[in-house]
Amino acid sequence: MSIRKNSRKENGSGSIRKRKDGRWEGRYSIPSKDGGGSYIRKSVYADTQEELRKKLTQITGEIDDGIYQEPSQYRLSEWIETWLEVYVKPTVKDFTYDSYSGVCRNHIIPDLGGVKLKELSTTMIQKFYNSLLKKGLSAKTLKNIHGILHRTLQQAYVVGEIKQNPTDRCILPKVPKPKIDPLEDEEITRFLEAIRGHRYENVYFLTLFTGMRQGEVLGLSWDCVDVQNSTILINKQLRRTSHHAGAEYILDSTKNGKEREIVVAPSVMMVLARQRAWQKECAEKAGSAWNNEWNLVFTDELGQHLNHPTVYNNYKRVMKKMGLENKRFHDLRHTYAVASLESGDDIKTLQDNLGHATASFTLDKYGHVNKTMKQKSAMNMQRFINKVS
Repeated sequence: MSIRKNSRKENGSGSIRKRKDGRWEGRYSIPSKDGGGSYIRKSVYADTQEELRKKLTQITGEIDDGIYQEPSQYRLSEWIETWLEVYVKPTVKDFTYDSYSGVCRNHIIPDLGGVKLKELSTTMIQKFYNSLLKKGLSAKTLKNIHGILHRTLQQAYVVGEIKQNPTDRCILPKVPKPKIDPLEDEEITRFLEAIRGHRYENVYFLTLFTGMRQGEVLGLSWDCVDVQNSTILINKQLRRTSHHAGAEYILDSTKNGKEREIVVAPSVMMVLARQRAWQKECAEKAGSAWNNEWNLVFTDELGQHLNHPTVYNNYKRVMKKMGLENKRFHDLRHTYAVASLESGDDIKTLQDNLGHATASFTLDKYGHVNKTMKQKSAMNMQRFINKVS
């Protein structure tokens, strides 16, 4: 379609003029929504005549083709609120919703919330990302922020609020792989000595020698323990509904929503037997005050579930006394994984036991070796050298 300077023509035709402020304005008309045959004049702006001609040509072409959509009047903050309530809240767990909402309100809205969706550009968002890095945010945190901003703008694109997702072409820094820091053999021995007699000894022992996640251990129920076959069915987790004070606890599905069954060592079953005996004593002492409504394996003296922070903080105190204050609770799971490989388990078996989606993920995560495995490898090579020399 041709563009006429200063013309006022029928539907879709465009005109351009230079404003007093030096910017270029293009005007075009679209049918009014009342269906009465009248037209509404709209304007689009650009810094140069060439840029304006491109914009106006695209718009008038879309009008002629019947695919034109009004530019969104949403500001990003308004769209984020709509996205969270309409598209996120009904489809995710409360914990995930709180996480998304926190990232939006703490990072995205303060810097970009006042910008209209139609004015967001890749360069603008890239500058926003760069500013976050300058403030000291890590590459991993930036990746999380980008993921959420990308999702909200992708939904805006799907429903027609914007014509493209400006985050698609942003460049993110490479996120370094998190360091896996399992306990070495002598550290495991010291740890077992340190927790002997501790009120959470059985929790830590089971975590260390099954590779279960903290929520899975604390959410384990007795009906999932098969003494005869030495198996544990992992089909749920104990989860806090939020990070806020006074958050409630619920039994929820596992991290990937799938259940798995693991065969455990005899020593693990012995620990579970001691745990059951301890619970029986507590129930007798508590009498009517005993209330283990979820039939959990690990409870306090009255049958109530254990709290994540309490279990974690006690673990950190043990580690600090050992001079290993940098060890995380999740490192017990990593220790189990490395010990399994060191003991001769194949990657597929380890994948199933840990509940990973694919064996390739397990291999990528635990493809490294610890000091003991390196030493064994060296000795194996020496034996081969001796054999062929």
